[in-house]
Amino acid sequence: MTSILQLALFALIVVSFGLVVGVPTIFATPNGWTENKRIVLSGVTVWLLLVFLVGIFNSFVV
Repeated sequence: MTSILQLALFALIVVSFGLVVGVPTIFATPNGWTENKRIVLSGVTVWLLLVFLVGIFNSFVV
């Protein structure tokens, strides 16, 4: 169970870094939001799912 938690936490860190770098870049480009809205919303959805998964797995490990 610990390795699953570690993998989920690593995925959360990678997605978080991608959003921190990607979202401002998308907003800085002309027509960035209108063209890439689906990508941003998908990234946010994946991030929220990973936050809940890490919380659930953490309750089993501790």
